[in-house]
Amino acid sequence: LTETYEEDRRNYSNLQIRCQRLALELADTKQLVQQGDYRQENYDRVKSERDALEQEVIELRRKHEILEASHITQAKERSELSKEVTTLQQTVTLLQKDKDYLNRQNMELSVRCAHEEGRLERLQVQLEEAKKAREEMYEKYVTSRDHYKTEYENKLHNELEQIRLKTNQEIDQLRSASREMYERENRNLREARDNAVAEKDRAVMAEKDALEKHDQLLDRYRELQLSTESKVTEYLYQSKLKSFESERVQLIQEETARNLTQCQLECEKYQKKIEVLTKEFYSLQASSEKRITELQSQNSEHQARLDIYEKLEKELDEIIMQTAEIENEDEAERVLFSYGYGANVPTTAKRRLKQSVHLARRVLQLEKQNSLVLKDLEHQKEQVTQLSQELNRANSLLNQTQQPYRYLIESVRQRDSKIDSLKECITQLEKDVSNLNKEKSALLQMKNQMALDLEQLLNHREELAVMKQIVTNMRSKHSEDQLLLTKTDAKNMTENHKSKTLNVPRGHEDNIFIPKPTL
Repeated sequence: LTETYEEDRRNYSNLQIRCQRLALELADTKQLVQQGDYRQENYDRVKSERDALEQEVIELRRKHEILEASHITQAKERSELSKEVTTLQQTVTLLQKDKDYLNRQNMELSVRCAHEEGRLERLQVQLEEAKKAREEMYEKYVTSRDHYKTEYENKLHNELEQIRLKTNQEIDQLRSASREMYERENRNLREARDNAVAEKDRAVMAEKDALEKHDQLLDRYRELQLSTESKVTEYLYQSKLKSFESERVQLIQEETARNLTQCQLECEKYQKKIEVLTKEFYSLQASSEKRITELQSQNSEHQARLDIYEKLEKELDEIIMQTAEIENEDEAERVLFSYGYGANVPTTAKRRLKQSVHLARRVLQLEKQNSLVLKDLEHQKEQVTQLSQELNRANSLLNQTQQPYRYLIESVRQRDSKIDSLKECITQLEKDVSNLNKEKSALLQMKNQMALDLEQLLNHREELAVMKQIVTNMRSKHSEDQLLLTKTDAKNMTENHKSKTLNVPRGHEDNIFIPKPTL
């Protein structure tokens, strides 16, 4: 409210000054009307003002054109950035698809891992004895871990105290800076108040001077009015014309002043908009550059991986085609071993090679069988047509037979239907028997695999027993060394030094044997 009040006072003072100026100009015009030279002087002044205003308008138009050009360039740059963002989004979608594919593969591997973990859970019963020995070693590790834990907690406490001191210092600095800022603002406000008071005093003095001049002019005007009553009648018509022209010029001047104020406001608005747009542009440019660099790095990594995968796919396809064309399994396996089937190719690639080779061979065999089956089908279709014709003829003959033969024929037909049903049951039972045989073979394979796994675990158990013996031997040797050291040091050192020597080898022993934690 104080600011609005000061602005109103300034506007009021400006209006008063303008009124005084207009009064003085009116007096001057009247004097010039009396003298007869008003038209020439007023014409030159108005023309100069008009030229100045035209120049200002041209400059404002130029600025407006420059701003429009900058706005168009920024719009183009923004559209280009939007296009780049769309391309980056497309790349992100492609990368997400790759991620989904890799997640699927990961799920398949996790399922396989779950099956393997089930096997391990069955075999963990035999590893309890090894765990007991490991727990004995783990107790020593717990003691050392508690010691290091206490040291770590002490370090954390000291660091937290340092951080608290730093935060308190920063808060004090911020408070002092805020106080200085408030003091500066108060000083600036006081200076502005003093300037406003000084301007007010100046305006009052100017008003007094103007009133004095007005009184003087009124006196002169009264003196001149007595002498110029005779001349007024002659110049009335000319004064009316001049007053009409002056009013028209004043209206033009007011319109130009309004246009000027509007142009200034628009210029300020455009400047603010330009500042805001520049800030947004720089922020967007920085974020887009960061995002572009990140995406480029990710794209290069994924591109390298894709190239590797494509090379592997091509090599595997060529190997598969070569092995599929070979009918002999031994020769096909030799080809696979020559391409690194035994050592260099990973397990997933081995499985893929096996499956693809078997599938390719099966496809070729099925194609051959399919061609033979088609030939047999055509031959059988011809036979079926012949048999159907013969059957129709036989049925027609049988239908034409009389009563006793007809009864025999129906009994034969019923027997044939029973025979067909029994044949279907036999085929179904044969299928069940084949399925059971397959399950039996699969269970035998599982049994053999379990036997191999048990043998491997027993081998690992023997290795663990050897490791236990080595550890016990090392502990016994280390305990003997400790006893010798304590005997020799007890003769030469005091009781304080004895306690130190006893503590040092314990820490050394703990540092030697630090097993990993049990999961």
